[in-house]
Amino acid sequence: MSNDFTSAAANGFDGFGAVPGVEVGQLFANRRAVSDARVHRPLQTGICGTRERGAESVLVSGGYEDDRDHGDEIVFTGQGGRAADTGRQVEHQTFERGNAALVTSMTAGRPVRVVRAEGGGRGPGYRYGGLFRVEECWFEKGRSGLLVCRYRLVLPG
Repeated sequence: MSNDFTSAAANGFDGFGAVPGVEVGQLFANRRAVSDARVHRPLQTGICGTRERGAESVLVSGGYEDDRDHGDEIVFTGQGGRAADTGRQVEHQTFERGNAALVTSMTAGRPVRVVRAEGGGRGPGYRYGGLFRVEECWFEKGRSGLLVCRYRLVLPG
């Protein structure tokens, strides 16, 4: 079965849940391949989704200093507030954009696809980790001293 969006849409795939033809543990060479397979569509952003519909997917890449990946449980930092040139947190985050999408997924009980950068973003690609539940969300002072949006993602099982 092809992994492209056309064949996925033909099989009733609406962007949420498992992507037809993609297996948990599947490795992708780069973000373009992850996007082309519709596992995590954005090439830059770590959260794919909207406040209205919820989050389709997140990409855990090691880009946020406060992220913690424990395998079947991830404490994920929301998006925003980072300096473009250094990647350091320079502003408080808010529950808007992708952050709001994760809140919607939590309240609706809708699972979110998780993609992990192998080697903390240093290679050799990206691995599909499966469907996780957003168990809780909160504001927390991060290592930077600024408020960040935090989410506890749990692999059901």
